[in-house]
Amino acid sequence: MIYDFKLLSIFLFHKTVAVIVLVSDYSDYFRTLPSLIMYNCKPLVSAENIDLDLFVSTLKVSAGYDFSNYSEKSLRRRVAKVLGDEKLDQPELLIEIQRNKKFAEKIVREITVNTTDLFRDPAIWKSLKNTVLPSISAMPHITIWHAGCSTGQEVYSLLVLLNELNLLSKVRVFGSDINSEVLGVAQRGIYKWRFNTHYLENFRQVYADEGLDLATVDALFYKYFTIDEKSDVIKVNDIILNKAEFVTHDLVTQPCAFYSNSFELILCRNVVIYFNSTLQDNVFKLFADKLDDSSFLLLGLHESILGSSSNLFEKKEIGYIKR
Repeated sequence: MIYDFKLLSIFLFHKTVAVIVLVSDYSDYFRTLPSLIMYNCKPLVSAENIDLDLFVSTLKVSAGYDFSNYSEKSLRRRVAKVLGDEKLDQPELLIEIQRNKKFAEKIVREITVNTTDLFRDPAIWKSLKNTVLPSISAMPHITIWHAGCSTGQEVYSLLVLLNELNLLSKVRVFGSDINSEVLGVAQRGIYKWRFNTHYLENFRQVYADEGLDLATVDALFYKYFTIDEKSDVIKVNDIILNKAEFVTHDLVTQPCAFYSNSFELILCRNVVIYFNSTLQDNVFKLFADKLDDSSFLLLGLHESILGSSSNLFEKKEIGYIKR
């Protein structure tokens, strides 16, 4: 039978992807079939179809990272993105995690959230500057821990405030994160500028209440940061660059072994929002153990302390104090 110039739509299913072939006759289809079969397209894995328990257990056994108490919805979404980015299905991903430790570490880096800014949520930093830090300024020594600091922008934000309050000489600041790669970025203190031009505006809002004109505020910003528009970077200046100690630390599985004493201030912003209630409770108990009485804990703008740990802290202004 001859199909003279008549189009025939044939649906060829390769795994879960449908390939639509338009051919003028069956002979064209059969000539095309081998190349279509060889076209190795991976299925788009939806977050709902991921065997999350299997992924978590494999990663824990193979690499020692425990994501069992992370927010299920958030973790599913991130694993689905990893599968798409790596062009793997889940069995292939798990095999590679088991056989390749470096690959497993890479996957951990990809599924951990690394979003931060200089002076993110300016009103919070203004309160730190005007209220929280002055309240501990009389102490002979001050130790601060920024847990889950990611690429370090908020650590440098804190160092700016401390230096402007003449506290930097008696303060020890730790920044920690599970992701050693982002800590490398933090230590270098070099960031993209074109996508972060709001850093300067954030800073202006923090110091807008000081009666300074715009030029003076901007000059203060450039005291700590250098913008190179040609190279599209903003660099942390030497005045604060090496004033923090960045350490790899897993809030989920590790005690705070890098510092044996207690802290006067702990910041952990936009981290516990990705944990389930059990894990949040564990982290808050860790913080309570590492804080002096009446010391301050600062969380993210949309984070709060609920559950059994709530009796360990009292809400105060922008954060919590240990009871």
